[in-house]
Amino acid sequence: MSKKKNKIDLSSIDFYKRLFFFTRIGNEAVRLAQIENKKHGIPNTYNLNGRLVFEMPDGSITTKSPWNS
Repeated sequence: MSKKKNKIDLSSIDFYKRLFFFTRIGNEAVRLAQIENKKHGIPNTYNLNGRLVFEMPDGSITTKSPWNS
């Protein structure tokens, strides 16, 4: 029993329209989550070159975890 693989037509304009649509939704969700975190005093956490970086609610940046005091 072989599994049929779905082929994606990368030359299709519809593929890129959908890609753009979902990327835009994802970016907006992240932006809103960052705003909510700041409002509630929760640091935003990022991975920069394999290291965790924390953006504190006051805007300062640190590599020291705010949860491991």
